[in-house]
Amino acid sequence: MRDGTFTLQEILTQPQAWTDALEVLNLARANVRAFTPHRYAQILFTGCGSTYYLALSAAALTQQMTGISARAFPASELWLNPDLTYVGGRNLLIAVSRSGESSETLRACQAFLERQRGDLITLSCYPNAPLAGMGMLNLVLPSGQEQSVAQTRAFSTLYLATMALAGEWAGRADLLDVLNRLPEACAQVLEDSAELASTLGQDATLDRFYWLGSGIRYGLACELSLKMKEMSLSHSEPFHFLEFRHGPKSMITDSALVIGLRSTSTGRLEGAVLEDMLALGGRVLDLAFADAPLLPNKTAHHLTLPNLMEEEIRNILYLPVGQRIAFERALSKGLNPDRPAHLDTVVRL
Repeated sequence: MRDGTFTLQEILTQPQAWTDALEVLNLARANVRAFTPHRYAQILFTGCGSTYYLALSAAALTQQMTGISARAFPASELWLNPDLTYVGGRNLLIAVSRSGESSETLRACQAFLERQRGDLITLSCYPNAPLAGMGMLNLVLPSGQEQSVAQTRAFSTLYLATMALAGEWAGRADLLDVLNRLPEACAQVLEDSAELASTLGQDATLDRFYWLGSGIRYGLACELSLKMKEMSLSHSEPFHFLEFRHGPKSMITDSALVIGLRSTSTGRLEGAVLEDMLALGGRVLDLAFADAPLLPNKTAHHLTLPNLMEEEIRNILYLPVGQRIAFERALSKGLNPDRPAHLDTVVRL
């Protein structure tokens, strides 16, 4: 079997995985509504590795949509440093794990329950995994299951679930209906981005990658940077957009690619950062939706994403683009993205 077969399949089948996941989530809507967010002092999201980065974006989205304090921590921090993470009163903990078997996540949840800190919801992909039986509500999304080590389909499917939670708790029936349009939009993005992802991923003159995303998009930038590291063993780092001007821009050379996950609401300021990096001699990939302010510099690579829905919902569409670039980069270096060096599917202590 050709190297990367599983990873490519998992990237390309995300539209169907999302469709299947939405069926599960729709059946669980009444159960999700039972966890009224205003009953809790705070909402916490946790995971390890990719799912910690997922937690960052999920917490930002949940707080933006509900107005309730929401934070994200690696599961190890909840377990080892609980006094720095929990607040008085009841907490709502959402634990996310592809396998449902990661040791730190299981221990964080066990400690949370033993100390009666609040209520637990779990999100995972395997129904027989330990995590899938620990919560008051356990949402299992089998369509996110993967054979590859590096998460792609699992990450986006689980992130989709947190979007559904936030929409339900915010009482945004309009956004929940829009979720059903995401699979078709994802298929379009996969088709539209394939050639560009191949061109950039196979460009041997690039030796470093910087992923910029602010607000809800920062956690997604972190995840895509991790995909580049895991699959292709390339120098890759994530930053908030405007923070990149404060020191990190010193790393810009003509072999650096800056990938901007640009928003509509703050896109003009973010575009100015990308313009600065072009002026310093770097290269830029501007990922933006059709209603974002235009980036005037024509030397940048552009990919316009479909703006068929509200910005809170469509941010997920950045993921397949970055995943495919990392995949192509791995192949160009003669690496097998299915089996990254030194990594295991599940981390057990």
